[in-house]
Amino acid sequence: MDAIVTVAAARDVGPGTVAIEFETPDGFEAEPGQFVKLSAEVDGESYARFYTLSSPGVGDTFEVTVGIDPEEAGPFSQHLDSLAAGDDVEVSGPFGRSYYDGESRVVVLAGGPGVGPAVGIAEAAVADGNEAAVVYLDDAPAHEDRLSALRDDGASVVVTGEDADLADAVADALTGDDGEQVFVYGFADFVSRATDAVEAAGGDADAAKVENFG
Repeated sequence: MDAIVTVAAARDVGPGTVAIEFETPDGFEAEPGQFVKLSAEVDGESYARFYTLSSPGVGDTFEVTVGIDPEEAGPFSQHLDSLAAGDDVEVSGPFGRSYYDGESRVVVLAGGPGVGPAVGIAEAAVADGNEAAVVYLDDAPAHEDRLSALRDDGASVVVTGEDADLADAVADALTGDDGEQVFVYGFADFVSRATDAVEAAGGDADAAKVENFG
């Protein structure tokens, strides 16, 4: 669908990272892990970028998490960073097939901005009474409050630096149980490392639900 959405709230959730919550328009349905296209006109130029949902649901509101590099942020990133409650943005979607579909155990491997869908999927799984494990690589982690809450709710959460060896953490997270689903979210280099780690741990990387951010 295409709609104009209103910002309900925007907050910093880590270094150079902002979570933007939008009021859900009528008829909008999406699953944790899908993505939307946000569009806006900035200084007479039209911009559009894709962002993965970071909320476990879209009932009254839905959320995206945006990483903003202060040295490289372009006009659209700066525009998103400046949004406040009451501002409007165009949204299209949802898109994507790499989403949570009620699996009995989710293992989410996240690099950098992949933490957004990681927390959304894990929270949705825990709310459904299912198991969740998150392995998150980032030198400056975001959403630490939600990751901590997931630990408190019984999820397995490992947060480590970008240069860490994924193999042991992935091997510990995978159980091989029926119904276990691996998700991978991040940029191309991380996706390659994560899928290699899944294979090394005896898992099936081809069966993983993968979203490559480019």
